[in-house]
This record gives sequence, C-alpha cells and structure tokens, in this order.
Amino acid sequence: MTTVLIGLPEPRAGVLAAELELEGVTAVVAPLDALVARLADADAVVVPARRELLTPAFILACDRASVRVVPVGDHDSRMLARHGLAATLTEGATGWEVLEVLREPDPPSPPASAEDHRIIVVWGPHGAPGRSTVAIQLAVELTRRGRRTALVDADTVAPSIALLLGLSDDSPGIAAACRRAEMGALDEAELRRLSATVSTSAGALAVLSGINRPSRWPELSAERLRAALRASRSWVEDCVVDVSGAVDADDEVTFDITGPRRHAATTSALAEADAVIAVVTADPVGISRFLRDHSELRRLTGNAPLTILINKVRPGPLGFDVRGQIRRTLERFAGVTDVSFLPLDHRATDAALLHARPPSDVSPRSAFVAAVRRVALGLTPGAEPTTAGSSRGSSRGARRPRRERGAPEA
Repeated sequence: MTTVLIGLPEPRAGVLAAELELEGVTAVVAPLDALVARLADADAVVVPARRELLTPAFILACDRASVRVVPVGDHDSRMLARHGLAATLTEGATGWEVLEVLREPDPPSPPASAEDHRIIVVWGPHGAPGRSTVAIQLAVELTRRGRRTALVDADTVAPSIALLLGLSDDSPGIAAACRRAEMGALDEAELRRLSATVSTSAGALAVLSGINRPSRWPELSAERLRAALRASRSWVEDCVVDVSGAVDADDEVTFDITGPRRHAATTSALAEADAVIAVVTADPVGISRFLRDHSELRRLTGNAPLTILINKVRPGPLGFDVRGQIRRTLERFAGVTDVSFLPLDHRATDAALLHARPPSDVSPRSAFVAAVRRVALGLTPGAEPTTAGSSRGSSRGARRPRRERGAPEA
C-alpha cells in the first residue's frame, strides 16, 4: 500500500489526508521539521513549493530513501528544474490529483535491436592506468561525434569522476539510479533527474556520479547495476561506464553463503557491455598486471569487442622501441595483435586536474586528446576504425630520403 507524508499546514493537510484515505492510500500528516525522520516509511511526500523547504539536503534525503517529492502551491520554475522536480499542483489539489502525479508509467523496455545504443565499459588493471581520464575524454569525443552520451562512475573501489569534473560527491548519481531500478521505477525522466549536466567543448554531457565512500559498495549490487544499465539504453546512445580494476572472484569462492559481492559492479558491467576499453600503463608492471587479468577479462566480456589502449607511452620505463616491445609481448603471452597507444601528456592532464575539466577543454591541441579522438572515431557507428597510434609513431616531421631532398646521387 502506498504511504504519503503530508507536510502542508492545517486544515488543508487534514482534508487532503482524508481524500487520500478514501482512495486507499495511507496518508500521514507530519510537521515540516519531522519529515526527514519519517522518510524511511513513506513512498511520497507532499510539501509546499517553497525555496526554504526544497533544499538540496532535503531532496538528497528523499532520493536516498527513494521517496517521490510532490510540491504544492506557487513555485519557482528554475528552482524546480534545478532539483529535477515536475510542475507543482495547485494549493487546492484534490486527493485524486495527487494520485495522478504519483502514478508512474512502467519503464520502457530496451528495443529489440539496440545496435545503436551501447554500453561502453572502460576498465584497467590496478595501478592508476588513467581509466577515469580516458573515460571522461572518450565520452566528450563521442558527444563531439553527435552521439547522445552519458558518463557513469561505477567504480566501487576508488570513484573519481565527480572530483575530476568538479561535481559534488553528495549528488544521488548511480546509487540512486540503482535503487530506482530495483523498484522498477527507473526511466528516462528519472535518469535525467538523477544525473548532472556538464558543459564541455563538445556539448552537454550527462554524468551519473559514483558513491562518495567506498564503504557504500553494497548499493551497487549486480542486479541493481544491470537493471540501471539496461534502462540507460533508452536514455542515451552511448553510456560510458568507468569501473574498478578488480575482476577476481575471490569473494565468491571464499564464502559459501549468498550475499553481496565486493566487485559485483565491475563484473556485471563487463558482462553487460557492448564494447570494452582496456586501459593499460606502458610500463612492465602495468603490462604484467594486464596479462594476468586478460583471460578473466575475456571470460567476463564474452563476445564484446575489446579495444586495448596502452596509456602513458614514453621511452623511460622500457627504453628504445617502446611500442614494438609492447606489441611483441602482448602477442607472445596473450595473442593480442591489435593495440592502440596514448602518449603521455603531462601538460594536458595536469591542466585538466587543475581546472576540473576534460582535457580537451583546457588543452584542445593535446596529443593525448587527438589520440582519444581517433579511438572515438573508430567506435562511432558507420565510421572507419582507426588506431590511436602505430608502432612507428606519427609521420609528421619525419626525415625524407636524401634523394627527395634534392641531394646529389653518390
């Protein structure tokens, strides 16, 4: 049975409660200062549409409790839009009008052929290979290609998307989306409400921020996250998901009881992915960690295309012919022949961290940005696939043979 908290002044609160009771709804009249304490037992709350009441803290508490907010009375449309709330009801709204607002349509099921709506998971082994930075820039470049794109932080070990983009880590984000998905109430409108919009050089980018504390990892269970990702297919064309590096199943074999799994968010996202981007650091430690996890990664992703990006390429850790050494190593120990390279660009990444912006916004001519742009072009439907770099590097500025420079023949 639906329970509605009513925070309106008397006598209107009592009249509305009686009308809702006639409709078979449990109505509870509570003072405004006691609403937050009683949210756990409610499905919806009716409050006056006043700025001093509809605060970010109150909206956040309602989101965490999965409680629908129904504002009543005169309102500020900009304030409601900022909180993702629908238009208000009039002060004299009847009980059945409140019920009409509370009736939510069933979330649309994914289309039968969802080739143009994809889940792209960005994964990388432990050791800060740069997967979050790559995920942000990849989402921006897909937006630049005209794709409706969303960025989701599903990292349950070290979430960082909100910090890298200057967003509040108290926003509802993916945790609230998972709770709504479990209730069967996650649709396109709810996803828009729970997401934050970031203005980039490529256009607006929707962001579902991650959990603000790693201890909240049980909120991103396998069933919840899968339901949320499936709902996102009808929301955007490309959903870029940043996940943690743990793909082991130790927590499943250690205990013989059924319960939440520590790395279920990563494994379920990889299983749901239509394409996987593996970000690997260009040094001996990063390559060896990737080789150890490669077989498990392929088992989890199934037939999903796997793009391997070797990030932070520089000659220091491997000496000469860095790309050639990496190619030969991956081909010998993992049978991998298709590899792309992202150069190390301290200036662009440091500027992005300083300004909490995507790298392309602060360093549009960065070599790193150009390499990720080529990767995004290869992921765009209908475009010819390209690699982010070849083993010989760019031909720009290459020396021509002596004969082409006009040198006399010997």
